[in-house]
Amino acid sequence: MASLFAVQPPTPSSILKTPGTNNFLKTNPTLHHFKKRSFSLNSVLSTETDPNIPQTVQRFWQWLKDEGVVSSKTPVKPGIVTEGLGLVATRNIGRNEVVLEVPKRFWINQDAAAASEIGSICSGLKPFIAVALFLLSEKFKGEESKWKYYIDVLPESTNSTIYWSEEELLEIQGTQLLSTTLGVKEFVQNEFLKVEEEVILPNKQLFPFPLTLDDFFWAFGILRSRAFSRLRNQNLVVIPFADLINHSAKVTTEDHAHEVRGPAGLFSWDYLFQLRSPLSLKAGEQVFIQYDIKKSNADMALDYGFIESNSDRDAFTLTLEISESDEFFADKLDIAESNGLEETAYFDIKYGQPLPTAMLPYLRLVALGGSDAFLLESIFRNSIWGFLELPISRANEELICKVVRSACKSALSGYPTTIEEDEKLKEEGNLSPRLEIAVGIRIGEKKVLQQIDDIFRERESELDLLEYYQERRLKDLGLVGEQGEIIFWEPK
Repeated sequence: MASLFAVQPPTPSSILKTPGTNNFLKTNPTLHHFKKRSFSLNSVLSTETDPNIPQTVQRFWQWLKDEGVVSSKTPVKPGIVTEGLGLVATRNIGRNEVVLEVPKRFWINQDAAAASEIGSICSGLKPFIAVALFLLSEKFKGEESKWKYYIDVLPESTNSTIYWSEEELLEIQGTQLLSTTLGVKEFVQNEFLKVEEEVILPNKQLFPFPLTLDDFFWAFGILRSRAFSRLRNQNLVVIPFADLINHSAKVTTEDHAHEVRGPAGLFSWDYLFQLRSPLSLKAGEQVFIQYDIKKSNADMALDYGFIESNSDRDAFTLTLEISESDEFFADKLDIAESNGLEETAYFDIKYGQPLPTAMLPYLRLVALGGSDAFLLESIFRNSIWGFLELPISRANEELICKVVRSACKSALSGYPTTIEEDEKLKEEGNLSPRLEIAVGIRIGEKKVLQQIDDIFRERESELDLLEYYQERRLKDLGLVGEQGEIIFWEPK
C-alpha cells in the first residue's frame, strides 16, 4: 500500500503565502517629506534616554521627538533590557492603556514603497518584495534617506535560523525546522534571482548600487521579524518605534494593536497605529506584547530568532496524503475536499494537547480499503465523514496505528542526539543563544513525536475493545443486545 504518512514540513510555498494586496486607503498615498535634522552629540545625549543605549538609538529617539511622534507625555522610552533593547515604562501604566501612537506617514508598507522613488516599479510586485526593495533603497541612500535614523537602528541580522551558518545548522539536523529553514532560504534566493533579473537590473537608475543576495536576506529577515500583520486593513507593515517592543509569554492575548483615526500633528488628522499595554506596569518595567499565540517554537526560531521554554509551543507537523496510485483516489479526494481538506493535509501536533479533530478521520479515509471500501459508495457520501470520526474496522484502525508509529520511530532515528542527551546539555548551561535554540527545538520535536507514538501505542493495545462500524450499525438496527450479543428473530 502507498505510504499515507510523511514527516516533512509544509512546503515553502505554503509557509510563505504572499499577503493580500488590500490597501487601507483606496486612493494613492501622498509622499510625505520628513524634516532633515543635523544632530550634535550633546543634544542627543541630553535626552531622557538611558546613556548606555547606543547613539544610533538615541538619534532615532530624538528624530521621533522632532517629528512629533513622541513627546513628554509618551509613557515609554527605549531601555536596556534582558532581550537587549526594549521599551520601558516612564511611569505607571494601566492595563489596556495606550503606550504609543505612530501616524500612518511613518508606516513602512506597500503604500510607502509605491510613494517612493522606486514606486514606478512596485506595481505588480508581491508586497514583501516591494517593501524589501524599499528598505534596501533607503538603506543605500545613507544620509539622503528620510528614514536614515530608523534604518540605523535596524540589526544586521538576528538569531533567526535563516542567518545560521552551515555549522550552526548541523545542530538542528533531523528537525523539521532545518527542512523549513532550507526551504525558506531557497524560496528567498529564487525570489531574489527573479526580481534581480526582472526589476533591479533593468532599472539601474533606481538602483545605482550593488544589491546582493545577502542584502535581500537582510530585508527579508527584517520584515519577517518586525512586521505587524494583524491590523484591520494592513497585511504587511513595519511600524518604526513600535517594533522596539518585545515579546513575553506572560501576555496571553493578541488584541493590543489597532488602527485608529486621530491627531497626527498640530493641524492634521491621520490614521494612527496604536499600541496598548496588555499588562499593568510600574515605572521602569518593560512593556511586552504577544507576538503570536499560535506560533510553534520552530516558527518563533525561524521568524524572530528565539524560542520559549514553555513546552506548549513544542510542535511537530504530520503530513498525510491520499496517494494518486490509490484505486479509490478520486472518491477519497472528493470526500476530503467536501470536508475542507485536500489531497495532502498538514496536522500540527502540539505537546500536551489532543490530536487535531480532523486527523483521525483523515487517517481512516486514507487507509480505507478492502471490505471497508463499500463506505466510499455515493450512497454514503453525505454521511461517511461522521462514520470516519469513529473506528471503521479493526484492520483499518490497526493499519493507521502501525503506519503512524513506524513513521514516528523513523523520524526519531533521524536526530543525532537523544532527549536525555539534550536535557543534559540544557542542565549544564553555558549554551550560545543559537545552540540553546537548537537544543530546545530538538527536545521539543522529539517529545511531540514520542507523545504521538504513545497515543497510537495505547490505541493499538485497545483494538480488541473498540467498537467498529458494523457493530454500531447492528445496534442502530436493533440487532445487538445490551451485552453485545446478536439478536435473531424466528418467524411466527
